[in-house]
Amino acid sequence: MGKQPHLLVEEGDLTDVALVPGDPGRVERIAAQCDTAETVAENREYEVVNATYEGRELTICSTGIGAPSATIAAEELHAVGVERLIRVGTCGALQSDIEIGDMIVATGAAKDEGTSKRYESETLPAVADYDVLSALAGVSEERDEPVHVGSIATDDAFYAETEPIVEDWEAAGLLAVEMEAAALFSIARRRGMAAGAICTVDGNLVEGTQKGETDDEELPEKARNNVERAITIALEATRRL
Repeated sequence: MGKQPHLLVEEGDLTDVALVPGDPGRVERIAAQCDTAETVAENREYEVVNATYEGRELTICSTGIGAPSATIAAEELHAVGVERLIRVGTCGALQSDIEIGDMIVATGAAKDEGTSKRYESETLPAVADYDVLSALAGVSEERDEPVHVGSIATDDAFYAETEPIVEDWEAAGLLAVEMEAAALFSIARRRGMAAGAICTVDGNLVEGTQKGETDDEELPEKARNNVERAITIALEATRRL
């Protein structure tokens, strides 16, 4: 097997577990918390780094924005031997009591994106792997870092999340919306991988706030700070997997 066409990696290049943020810049933030880090490949939205964290070898791979590019990453990571995926991302809250900067560990994700539906029926569940979910929730509890644990939505259309759609998500008790988890959970299940996700809240759609509205940065200050905490939780979780 030759190199994968998008990640530009081949079998043996990576480790068994990959942290998969959307933003390539977050790859650097994750690597900064590791003991060692070495860039393996860079292409388009994909930056791939091998690192070690307190003796645990791991891979960090950005996926870009949305389910299509995240699915490409998941497929190619699987093709070269990666067995577990942990999404480390951001999301918009869908409940009024969830604040900017809060962290959410997803148990499952509504398939309001189109990519997973090319693989399977939308009635099939997009759920997190139990061991990955338990590791993320367990680390947060041990570190006394509160997280919300529950179902989220994955949506393709960032600028088409209308008030009726948000109201439906809120009424269903979904905690937040983001753009990759449902596809990652679905593809991981189909490929015999294990996947989970921890996301930091960067806005609240119920309250009418979105990222980028509070200052010149994409993320509000509290969200930026708590992304670092989510990264630490994800790194600690890899030691249990």
